[in-house]
Order: sequence, then C-alpha cells, then structure tokens
Amino acid sequence: MDQLEALIVEVEEARPVPLSSNVMLHRDEFIDKLRALQQALPEELRAARWMVRQREAYIARTNETARDVIAKAQARSEELVSESYIVAEAVEEANRLVRQAETDAERIRLEAEDIAERHLAEAEAVLGELLRYVQESRAELHRALPASPEPPLSE
Repeated sequence: MDQLEALIVEVEEARPVPLSSNVMLHRDEFIDKLRALQQALPEELRAARWMVRQREAYIARTNETARDVIAKAQARSEELVSESYIVAEAVEEANRLVRQAETDAERIRLEAEDIAERHLAEAEAVLGELLRYVQESRAELHRALPASPEPPLSE
C-alpha cells in the first residue's frame, strides 16, 4: 500500500507537459517500480487470502460452538420445563390423592357411626326388653308372696 501510495504521489507531483494535461515521468524507472509492486502483490495477496480464510474458519468454528451452546441450552431448558411439568403433575396428583383419602376417610367415619348407631339401638332395644322383663318379674314376685302372718301377741 505504501508503494502504491508513493507511485500516486509521484504521478501527482510530476512536471506537466506544456500546453497539455499530460505529465512527464521517467518511463523505465516508473515501469520498474510498477513491476516491483506487481511482484510484491502476489505474496501480499496470498497472505491476505490466507488471513481471510483463517478469519472465515475462525468464524465458522465460533458459529459452530455458538450453535452447540445454544442447542445444549435449549435441551437443558426443555429438560427443566419438562421437570417443572412433571413436578406440577406430581403435586396435582398428590393433592388429588389427599382429597380422595379425605373423602374416603369421611365416608368410612360416617359408615362406622351408622353401624355403631345401629348396634347401640339394638342393644337399647335388648336392654329395654330386659328392663321390662325384670320389672314384670319383680311385680309378679310381689304379687305371689303370701301375706306375712301376724306375729303372735304376747300376753
């Protein structure tokens, strides 16, 4: 680039040809400078191309790494969301089971109260019969007793 800039400056500063827009340059010297620049350019172009290829390879590797990181992050995100749904479903199922157990416990308690009430009513009926039997037996016992004899009077 410096050599090219030097050639441009040389053309700009060259002596003008009288009555023309042309300039005077030393032809052989200028051609030698252009050839030297031409020979230097391929090496610099190869270096520039190599640098461009290296940059493109670096960008490709970086993009691939970025895609891998994004893919892993998405997979982890989906895993966490899935785990979150599983936990939510487990909590919901646990709550449903607790409600069902409470309902079953209430039903069993009410059934047990009904059975106890029935047995107590039967026991009350039996005891009522027994009390009536005892009262009738006592009444009969009192009726069947002979009147007590009068004690003898002492004289």
